[in-house]
Order: sequence, then C-alpha cells, then structure tokens
Amino acid sequence: MAEREPAVLFEREPLRFLDEAFPAAGDAIWLPQRQLCLSDATASKNVLANGEGLYQDHSDFFRTRHGTFGPRPVQVRISRESRALLRTYLDARKDALEESVRRALVPGSEWPDAGNWLMYRHLAAALLSPDSPARLRQTVDAIVERAVLAGARERHSFLSRALFRFRVERELVRAVEQRRKRGTAEPADLLDVVVSAAGPEVAAEELAEVFLSFVFAAAGSVGFVLGWSVYLLGTNPPTDAEPAWVVKEALRLWPVAWLLGSRPAKRHEVAGVSVTPEDEVVVCPYAVQRNPRHWEDPSSFRPERWASVKNAQAFIPFGWGPHTCPAALLSMELVEDVLRLIVGGYRLTVTPRETRPHVTAALAPPRFALSLVSHRRDIPSMERR
Repeated sequence: MAEREPAVLFEREPLRFLDEAFPAAGDAIWLPQRQLCLSDATASKNVLANGEGLYQDHSDFFRTRHGTFGPRPVQVRISRESRALLRTYLDARKDALEESVRRALVPGSEWPDAGNWLMYRHLAAALLSPDSPARLRQTVDAIVERAVLAGARERHSFLSRALFRFRVERELVRAVEQRRKRGTAEPADLLDVVVSAAGPEVAAEELAEVFLSFVFAAAGSVGFVLGWSVYLLGTNPPTDAEPAWVVKEALRLWPVAWLLGSRPAKRHEVAGVSVTPEDEVVVCPYAVQRNPRHWEDPSSFRPERWASVKNAQAFIPFGWGPHTCPAALLSMELVEDVLRLIVGGYRLTVTPRETRPHVTAALAPPRFALSLVSHRRDIPSMERR
C-alpha cells in the first residue's frame, strides 16, 4: 500500500526519486499534489484505456487551457487526417532527408538542439504550407526557439514569456480565422487539418492550442527521441542493432512523455490504492518501462532485446488506448530513417557536455556534441568543401 508522504526529493530530482522509491513501494507511490504514480504495466494501461469509465475523459495531446479539446469524433478526425497528410508528406520528401541530415549535422552539431531543428525543418512545410504568410512561419520558428528547445524557458524571464505567449496566441488565432474564411477542400498542412475538422462553433483560441500541440510534437518530441537515440548510440559500446531497435530502446529508457495524468471520475482502487476525484492518477512510462518485473536488466541500453520482443506489454511511450499519440508510428519511422542515414554513412562520435537529462514536461537528453565523418572516401565530406 502506497503511503501519503511529502516527496521533497521529487521536486528537486524527480527521476532519482522514482528510481529510489519504486523498488520499495511496489506498484504505486504518492507524489506531491495528491498524485498517485504507477509503475505497473497492467494498471497503467487500464487507466489510459479507461474502458470502465473510471476516469474523466482526457487526452494529453488534445489538452488545452480550456480543458480537453473535443468532442471525441473531432479528435478522431484530426488524428486520422493528420496521419494521412504526414504519410503523404514524408513519402514525398524521403529522398530529401539525406541532404537535410548532411546540412544540419555534418561535420559537427550541438545537441539536443540540433535534433529539434532538424526534425522541425524537415516537417515545417507539413505544419504550415510554404504559401503561408511569412509572419506566421516566423512565429512558429520563434515558438521552437523560445518554447520547445531544452532549457528554453530558463533563458527568458516570466514577463518575457508571458508577452511572447500573448503575441503567439494572437498570431495563431488570426491564422485560424483566416483559414476559416478561405476554406479548403483538401488540407494543405496540419493547420488546415485542425481548422477544417472542427465546426465554426469551436473557439479559434482552442484550435490555436491544438495546432501548437503539433508544433511541440514535431519539433520537441520527435527531436528529443532522435536526440536520445543518437546519445545512447554514442555513449555505449558499438552495436550492430537495427535502427528500429535503437529507437525503441531509447524510448523505453527515456520516454519523452514520462508522466501521463488522469483524474478519477469516482472513488475506486487502482494498484491496491484508493483514489478519489480529488486525486490524480499518474501513469509513468519511465517507471513502467524500467520495472524489473517487466524487463530484464531494465536500466541497461540493450537494443538487441528488441530482436525477440514482438509485442511488449510494458512499452507505453506514446500512451495507450484511444488517446495514443496520433502520429506515433510515423514519428518512429522518421527517427529510424535519420539513424539509418547516420550510422550507414558516417562514423559518429558523441562528446557529452552534461551528464543530467533535462526534466520538464518532456525528457530531453543531456547536452552533447556530435561529430560525423563520412565513410565514403570517394565523396568529399562537408568539412572539406
């Protein structure tokens, strides 16, 4: 039975707290703010799937300042149409990815920022079509610079961040209203998908926030998954593991979305602990995916394990159930493609600048430098041009 005790260490060093607390506490521990944190896979998936209606309807991706964006059919339509648009877009730009990697990473780059910028620039025209107003595209560039990159918040004062958010919201609301007036038969970008999926009764402010979720996912989440994959490859013994295994192992050890909260709709028990609507139940993919009851040698980077894992029941880096991240599989495929280009074409060297990950709403890798030297001696490397 988990105990209600203040967890001061969690506020200072949350990952260390979880690493130390869970082995002794079992499947659930109380965090500050009446949050029950889970490390058991079955209990966690039941909470996320919410098949018995024990939790208020929620979605981390569609969460806005106004509550959960909905209704559910609109969420489903946005998810379906965004996947279709991204699939078409990525297929059309597959041949351009190698040059994008060369330009962004060769001969050297500073991470995790380099991964964020590479993914954002590769996906920028899917977020906003090239014919979008320059001011709007510059606004989204600024969002990445000031709100997505690891440590970005700490580089700006509270007042500066508040003013910036006001300007961003005003610009995105204007863009939503312009798209509504223009209308479109076929979405040209993800902003079109968001605007066309919702009826005119939905506030433009809400649609602006849903679009922001796509920006944070494309530049932040996907960029950090790439960053962790490269970092782990460069700081562990060489491996011949498939890029897909490396990405899965990086997501297992360092899930970018490491805390997923749900509010109970009524009193009940989860993992043997009683919770009420005044509490919050927090699924922790970081703890679930390092639970020794579910994984052998859970703290070690062993991408080869995925050669025999076909259906990992304790692997939930994108959530679980109806609210799984809309473009999770496409994101993994894109990161795998970038890794394949890196390990297939270059000798990589990772030089850590720090040892501690950046822990906020997302888990970002420590800062490190990446050096790439081409394997292909007959092709002049970028540094010799």
